[in-house]
Amino acid sequence: MTIELTKEVRAAAITSIQRYFEKNMEEPIGNIAAGALLGFFLEEIGPTIYNKAVADAQERLQQSVSELDFEVHEEEFQYWKKYEVKAKSRR
Repeated sequence: MTIELTKEVRAAAITSIQRYFEKNMEEPIGNIAAGALLGFFLEEIGPTIYNKAVADAQERLQQSVSELDFEVHEEEFQYWKKYEVKAKSRR
């Protein structure tokens, strides 16, 4: 699965890569080279990050589902119990 970016996001990412090279590397990087580097990262490392995000989301959802019975549980057959409490209090 290829991770696609919108034009705006891709342009911002390329600008960020160029800025990183300006601040942290001895040589600046051009627009085309930064775009190629971004493409490499998206194809090579992007799926790892994507899969981790999916796994994290699945874990979170499974945790929420496992807690669902505690969150919304209702006691059954409670109608007559309210009358039993009233009857005991009258005695």
